[in-house]
Amino acid sequence: FEVQQHEIFGILGGSGSGKTTLVQQLVMLNAIQKGTVFMLDKNISELSLKQSLELKQSFSYLFQFGALFSFLNVIENISVMLKEYTNLPSNLIEEVAYTHLHMVGLPTSCAKLYPSQLSGGMKKRVALARSIAMQPKILFLDEPTSGLDPNSTQSFNELIVKLKEVLNLTIVMITHDLETIKEVLDRFIILKQSIIFQGTFKQAQ
Repeated sequence: FEVQQHEIFGILGGSGSGKTTLVQQLVMLNAIQKGTVFMLDKNISELSLKQSLELKQSFSYLFQFGALFSFLNVIENISVMLKEYTNLPSNLIEEVAYTHLHMVGLPTSCAKLYPSQLSGGMKKRVALARSIAMQPKILFLDEPTSGLDPNSTQSFNELIVKLKEVLNLTIVMITHDLETIKEVLDRFIILKQSIIFQGTFKQAQ
């Protein structure tokens, strides 16, 4: 399958169908078991360690449950990648972090809270802010609306579509949520160990 630039592409399938395994290979968390993966015109199996690290800074991965650091507050969580991979001064890093906090619809008042003090929806937004802080070209989302109520799901979906436009992102998303499939995805594949469908929601009906 092929993901087009600036689209929201879905990976669907039942439990055990290979969704997470596939995406973890795409983002180089696990070695490719079979086949070839090209990302941004590069064969990821043929990259040197340096080239691999450079490519990894072109994309970001939002884990299903956010994977926030419990010992860091909100603004520190958003700043993690900026501190690790840029030479920006600390005051500018904090400014960038606050900008992304507002970009995902969270108020300044939650900046000093810790993950244990946040609702599920807020955790997802903080994790999303962290994942876009390095201005990735591609954003991978693993069940981003899992555990959210219908209103929070709709709000989060609207945010994803808005960020795609504002930041010119290409988004690859694992999801099983029907509303997300109908309202957010441009195209998707359905896995059952192999691809059994590829196309749009309209084509799948």
